[in-house]
Amino acid sequence: QVHVVESGGGSVQPGGSLRLSCVASGGGYRNFCMGWFRQVPGKAREGIASIDLNGRTRYAESVQGRFTISKGRDENNLFLQLNMDSLQAEDSAMYFCAAERSQCYGSLEDFVYEYWGQGTQVAVAS
Repeated sequence: QVHVVESGGGSVQPGGSLRLSCVASGGGYRNFCMGWFRQVPGKAREGIASIDLNGRTRYAESVQGRFTISKGRDENNLFLQLNMDSLQAEDSAMYFCAAERSQCYGSLEDFVYEYWGQGTQVAVAS
């Protein structure tokens, strides 16, 4: 059983920064392809950043240059971070961490990812 848990959401003013964290563990796997997605009510879930099994990253155009995805691991867990800078109101959303055991090749498509967290809310407002 693979577990994915996000943390770090909150409220921030426009231009500010937040860091989201995610831990993926279980299932006997030590490495996952990981992605960050976000969703606002009434809209489709958007893939914004991914990091594959070899550490290669990919970003959606909407966050390129402002968000940075990274991962690390210990013996039992894989840790994922999303550093978000220069946040704007349009970045407000529920943010989800997702994991996939096989190589994802940097995919930002949600159907590629098998395991999902419950989400953490980010609100950007003055």
